[in-house]
Amino acid sequence: MKKYILGLLAITALFACKEEVKEETLAKKDEVKEYTPIQDKDLENAVIYEANIRQYSPEGTFNEFTKDIPELKELGVKVIWLMPVFPISEKNRKAKADLMVEDIKDPKEREKYLGSYYAVADYEEVNPDLGTPDDLKNLIKTAHDNGMYVILDWVANHTGWDNRWIKEYPDFFTKDKNGKMMHPEGTDWTDTVDLNYDNKDLWTYMTQAMASWIERYDVDGFRCDVAHEVPTEFWNYATKELEDRKPLFMLAESEKKDLFKEAFDMGYNWEGHHLMNELTKGDFDVKEWDYYMERNEKNYEKDDILMNFITNHDENSWNGSVKERMGSKANTMLTFSYMIPGMPLIYSGQEYGMDYRLKFFEKDTIPKTKGETWDLMKKLGELKNNNAALNGGKNPASYTRLETSNDNSIYAIKREKNGDVIYYIVNLSTEREKVKVKGLSGRITDAIRGGSVDFNEGDFLDFPPYGYRIFTVEK
Repeated sequence: MKKYILGLLAITALFACKEEVKEETLAKKDEVKEYTPIQDKDLENAVIYEANIRQYSPEGTFNEFTKDIPELKELGVKVIWLMPVFPISEKNRKAKADLMVEDIKDPKEREKYLGSYYAVADYEEVNPDLGTPDDLKNLIKTAHDNGMYVILDWVANHTGWDNRWIKEYPDFFTKDKNGKMMHPEGTDWTDTVDLNYDNKDLWTYMTQAMASWIERYDVDGFRCDVAHEVPTEFWNYATKELEDRKPLFMLAESEKKDLFKEAFDMGYNWEGHHLMNELTKGDFDVKEWDYYMERNEKNYEKDDILMNFITNHDENSWNGSVKERMGSKANTMLTFSYMIPGMPLIYSGQEYGMDYRLKFFEKDTIPKTKGETWDLMKKLGELKNNNAALNGGKNPASYTRLETSNDNSIYAIKREKNGDVIYYIVNLSTEREKVKVKGLSGRITDAIRGGSVDFNEGDFLDFPPYGYRIFTVEK
């Protein structure tokens, strides 16, 4: 009887403990944080999430996305980037291939095509298909309450063909030799009209439009579409004007170096992304990545941030899903994007292991079943948020390339800051490799699989093709 009572007490204590943990987890998830404008320190351990509101849920609304914002905390998300939320132009709206919506005769078929987010009809209004202005305000407040920041996708290079500025301010637009407005030269963006930044009045109006989103919706910055196609001088002017209102986070869809000097905090790591695609092919010499990192160190300043990604809206819709491009190596390259200097990006659906291309001009939706990719992102996000060795902002952790017994296929690095150390070793070949890593020693813990071991520099590590290990070190 005594054993039974003791056992019962133990079981009761266990359930009580589990309930406490559960309640603590729920409390943590529901915890409201005091909002303060974004600062440089917030960028050091941030993960950024690209929210495709139209495709995020069957409803395609702000409200459906807002419900899941607390879930994104589990992935370490600190910055939410909303794809354009403006009304979409109807004139010259694209459908598929070279067809415009007006070319499609069947009215039912025509209704399917919702147009490009990047063909803006009005810079100061909300697309009613996504919800109301109050719905958007609630989304941003919910993000703020959860310790996150929201940046808005801004399309400054061009507008849609029925943007109100076309009638009100025709001098804002580029004209061809016949004096007619034109789409951006050298592109197939025929659903848009090119803006002419030789007109300085445009600078004032565009900046005022951006400012209205700060004043009315309290956004925390902007992701600026094809930023390199707009004069850097405009961005310098606009950012200075906007930051007189509040501190902002500015992301350029570009690697153009002079954009970082004054206007932008972060740019796209396009070159790194294309090299990551190459790394999955099995015949890529890892030294090419080393040369790339050396170029970055030479060409960028220490406080320049690059956004690392294995997918985004363009890559997914036009170049293929992660599975199409990287196959079984996708999760290896996901870890790669978190371990190198910079800020990792998650694109809507990626967290659920989405293995198809989202339609760009039509309604689609992402999967919502958590699995292997979610679990891995959760662990990577926790590391990114809490281990200073992965700081990747304006005061990043150090990056040291480690020698190995096979430097052609094994990539090994050490990241370190404030006493935190992370080792990342990955076999970027199609062959199994047993390797020694110079400098790896001490009591190491596998940050993904768990378990600790005392390791000596001369010991071997065994890696399957595209196998990886992330080790933390006890202080």
